[in-house]
Parts: sequence; C-alpha cells; structure tokens
Amino acid sequence: MKKLVVLGSTGSIGQQTLDIARAFPDEFRVVGLAAGTNVELLQAQIQEFQPEMVYCASGRQLQLPVGARWVSMEEMTTRDDVDLVMAATIGTAGLLPTFRALECGKPVALANKEVIVMAGELLKASEKRYGGTILPVDSEPSAIWQCMQGEPSALKRIIITASGGPFRTTDVADLESVTPEQALKHPTWQMGRKITVDSATLTNKAFEVIESHWLFDLPFEKIEVVVHPQSVVHSMIELEDNSIKAQMGPPDMRLPIQYSMFHPDRMPNDLIPRLDIASPYNLTFQPLEPERYPCFSLALEAGKRGGTYPAALSAADEIAVGLFLDRKIGYLDIGRVLEWVLDKHDVSFEAGLEELVAVDQWARTKAHEAAKTLAK
Repeated sequence: MKKLVVLGSTGSIGQQTLDIARAFPDEFRVVGLAAGTNVELLQAQIQEFQPEMVYCASGRQLQLPVGARWVSMEEMTTRDDVDLVMAATIGTAGLLPTFRALECGKPVALANKEVIVMAGELLKASEKRYGGTILPVDSEPSAIWQCMQGEPSALKRIIITASGGPFRTTDVADLESVTPEQALKHPTWQMGRKITVDSATLTNKAFEVIESHWLFDLPFEKIEVVVHPQSVVHSMIELEDNSIKAQMGPPDMRLPIQYSMFHPDRMPNDLIPRLDIASPYNLTFQPLEPERYPCFSLALEAGKRGGTYPAALSAADEIAVGLFLDRKIGYLDIGRVLEWVLDKHDVSFEAGLEELVAVDQWARTKAHEAAKTLAK
C-alpha cells in the first residue's frame, strides 16, 4: 500500500486524486493533506481520510484526528514513509515542497505546472542528483509521456493540442470587453478558476510547452501547438519514421492522475469515462492564431529566453489572473501586465532556488504596480 500526500487537496486536481484513492482503498493510504483557504472541504477530507499530517494556509482552526499533527508542506513531503506526493497546488506554493520531496528521492506526481515553468532546470538537476522522479499529471504532458512508452527511438517532435478556449471564434475586437464569467466558461474542460482563465488566454498552453521542454529534454523548435476544439486528442508525438502516436480520451483529468499514481501499471476504474468511438466523431486541427492569444506568444518567448524570465512570468500571471477575476483589470490587460513585468525584469541566468523565490515576490509586486499603471 502506498502512503500518499496530497498538496492542494481541496482544488480540482486534489479532489480528483482523492477520488482515485477512494476507488482503490487497498492501494493507497492518505497520510497527508494540505490546502489553502477552503477549510470546510478540508475538514470533510480530514474526517474521511484520517490523515496523520495536515497543513492549512489559512490557519489551524480545524479539528484533527487523534494522533494527527500540523506540519509544513516541506515536512509532509519528506517524511521517510511517504511513498508518493501529489503536487496539485497552484502557483509557487508547491515549489519548496516539490524540491524537498525530490531531494529525498521520492516520486512526485506533478500537476502544478508553474513549479516546473519557473524552476525546470533546477528540478531536473535535483531529480537526477537525488533519484526522485517527476511523474507528469498535466493532461498534455501526460499524453506525451504515455505515447513515449515502449518507444526507444528519439522523438522527432511533440504536438501539443489546445482547445482554443471559449474565445476561439470570438471577433478579436470584442476580446477587450470579455468578462470573468465568459472566461470561466471553458467549452470542454471543468477546471479551477485560475487554470480556466489561463486556458482562455492560452498562457496555459505556453506553460505546457515550457513544461514539456524540461520534462522530455526537447528543444523548443521540436514542440508545436495546434488547436483541437474537441479536446479528445490530448497530445501527439512524431517518431523518426514519421509515424504519429496520439493519446485520446474524454476531457477528464482522472485518467492522467491515475496513470501517474499507478505508473507503469494501468488499472480498471469505472470512475474514468470511456471514449465511445462508435459514435460519430469529428476531430479537427487548426493552426493557432497569435493575434487572438497575445499571452501565448509573450509566455513562450519568456520560456525560450530562459533564466529567471519564466519565474517572473509565472508570478505575474498568477497576480494578473487574480486581478482580472476580481474585476480590477480587463481581460486583455492580463497580457499587458505580463509584458510590463517582463520588460522591467533584470534577468539572471545563474539563479538558485532562493533567488527564484525572490524573483517570484518581485514579480508579484511589479504586477500590482502594472495594474495600477494601466488603470490610470
């Protein structure tokens, strides 16, 4: 039985991870739960799973089981008997716990793409040095990972699919007036608020390109993005003989979550929906329109420039999306905030973990300054 820690247990990925744990009670024992501010749901999870370790960013007002204790996320992920860490937090919160788990040689199922965006080089170095393992959970990197199984030859290229979000066919001139409610109506996926907005701007897709660059050790020029509105083909790989393999399934995160938790095995689970290919299906692929998704180009360029640019990007995006959801800036202002922060960033190409954390804090402050400047 694997002893499991879930960081971000009250978020979308965290809740679905616990769905998998419920489905396999003889395979997983939840020993640690960490969450942010959703104390009501966290309390219900504590009562159900009876973890031995709990972390809550909003305080310690919850009732713990007998013998359980409050711990930091770093302590939670480094306990000797923990077998698997699900890193499903949002933004920078999972950075240090992920590093500490890898330094202890543990497998980390990584759903928090911001962590690898801001610190991909350091994460991969830590993985190699200490023997920990990064298991991709994000649906597109997971699809690539699944397609690579059993393929000894080098990849020719990776093709990452994007739904195009809710504004794929919206007149570009109308994007200035997009509301949070409209941005949160993703046509195919049900996700958390921040990632849903990132999927509308396609910042999320640029993050996946950066993530795949580090996970699969491929240069950026071998990673392409195409728009696939049906969200059935989650990503593809092209091999040396020009054959293409695709991983397909309904837009549901429980399959990539479960795959990471059981890898290299596959397990039957009725919770995971089937793709009924006996029904009529139209699968279409279209080129990405850069003018419709300015955040994509900005974010991808930051990833290619490297150094501390991706860390500044990730932090600025988290603040900008939050300000948009709070109606303090407009939809297209998200990209303007990113551009403003990146233009003012004094990049370092030799940053360690502490400097990345400092850059993260700097970018958050600058993102707020950018929003005030735009409001004038």
